[in-house]
Amino acid sequence: MSLGTLLLIVLVLALVGAIPSWPYSTGWGYGPSGVLGTVLVIVLVLVLLGRV
Repeated sequence: MSLGTLLLIVLVLALVGAIPSWPYSTGWGYGPSGVLGTVLVIVLVLVLLGRV
């Protein structure tokens, strides 16, 4: 398993964990999932370009 694939899996799991549907995270808004989604898109583009 390459580093890029492992990084994508970790980011997808972090994105799912940051969705504000859990009771303890209702006050967070969409900030954490938006930031993680942006990071996920950037890493995905880097993996597709072969930079990671």
